[in-house]
Amino acid sequence: MTTTISTAGVSIHIREVWADNLEEEFKLIRGVVHTHPYLAMDTEFPGVVIKPTGVFSNFDYNYQTIKLNVDKLKLIQLGLAFTDEHGNLPTCNTGEGCVWQFNFREFHLREDLHAPDSINLLKQSGINFQMNEDRGIDASVFTELFASSGIVHNPNVHWITFHGAHDFGYLLKMLTQQNLPYWQADFFNLMKFFFPTFYDVKYLMRFCDNLYGSLNKLAEKLNVERVGSCHQAGSDSLLTARTYTKLKQAFFHGSTDKYACVLYGLDSFSACVEGSVHWIYPTPLNREDGYLKQDNSKDLCSVNSLNHRDVRHFASSSFWY
Repeated sequence: MTTTISTAGVSIHIREVWADNLEEEFKLIRGVVHTHPYLAMDTEFPGVVIKPTGVFSNFDYNYQTIKLNVDKLKLIQLGLAFTDEHGNLPTCNTGEGCVWQFNFREFHLREDLHAPDSINLLKQSGINFQMNEDRGIDASVFTELFASSGIVHNPNVHWITFHGAHDFGYLLKMLTQQNLPYWQADFFNLMKFFFPTFYDVKYLMRFCDNLYGSLNKLAEKLNVERVGSCHQAGSDSLLTARTYTKLKQAFFHGSTDKYACVLYGLDSFSACVEGSVHWIYPTPLNREDGYLKQDNSKDLCSVNSLNHRDVRHFASSSFWY
């Protein structure tokens, strides 16, 4: 099932992905990774419902908010928009630009934790929660295909988000099948392994005169037209891709390399540093047969001083090698 939209004389398919066409769509995705290595990503989730208590720095408070909510909530949609270095979409032999929108089945509106305002916004944007439950993708099946698609753990893929810490949090939760690490440094060790190169457009805006606010506001400033419905992951990922391309050309002389590996609102000092990061605080560690185990007594994923070899051992059993 696809949604076809014409804009400025160009037709774009926002390809709706469900359980019954998941494998077919991943075959197409595997064919575009090498020719279109810039990958804009957006997620839709049930809002923010938990806030940490205690004394934190701003960065730590932001990260703990992300961790608490990602750990407890369930992903609803994921949007992926691939482009080449000039911002062109793949056509998948159809003659029309392709963007992917994955719909997940795990979230149940009547049972699961959510923020009512966020859910109402998603309903108004056209998300059909009953259809997601009936036809949606099983997250474990998606994760296996996602991990073997060539877009994860690939230094040649440039991931692009807008205020993307929550988005990456949900992907890391799926890929590791665990709650997020307690410490930010361990979170960025996982980022370094799974998503070696990434950019946050919200962070890039800090270096551009008179650019501020939401993704929609940025797109208006840059005269970038939206395709599809706001607050649906496919449309938002495409808008992120287009604003990034426009921003890169207009303000960064065609290259944003020096601003890579920073997520807006988090302390990203360790994200692209070679080698492992050894956090100064002790974290309980519970390992078994090379796998990182959940310490349920403290409700945190213990990955202190995680290095490349640790993560490779952790990941080797299922997806990567």
